[in-house]
Amino acid sequence: QVPLVESVGGLVQAGGSLRLSCAASGRTFSSYDMGWLRQAPGKEREFVAAINRSRGSTYYADSVKGRFTISRDNAKNTGYLQKNSLKPEDKAVYYCVTYNVFRLGAKREYDYDYWGQGTQVTVSS
Repeated sequence: QVPLVESVGGLVQAGGSLRLSCAASGRTFSSYDMGWLRQAPGKEREFVAAINRSRGSTYYADSVKGRFTISRDNAKNTGYLQKNSLKPEDKAVYYCVTYNVFRLGAKREYDYDYWGQGTQVTVSS
């Protein structure tokens, strides 16, 4: 099991930046691909980004490509999501997740194994 704890989100103005972190307990974090999903009020959970366990490959939803950057530090058992040029539509609860193996497409980006409790990010216009 890989308990995940996201950092506190917050309120950011449109155009601003925010970095989320995801701390994983245990010593198996480096054995998993990881990612971020988000869920806005009244909407389904949406894939945001993913990164493989060796940090070689990253994947992004079209809606965040060029604005968000996913990264990880396996030595610290921590993943990150740097969010720049935030828009009001980025307002959501963000969840850190891990995958046994991440695959993109056919909704496989939702086949995650573990997830955190979520952290609220609000973007004011």
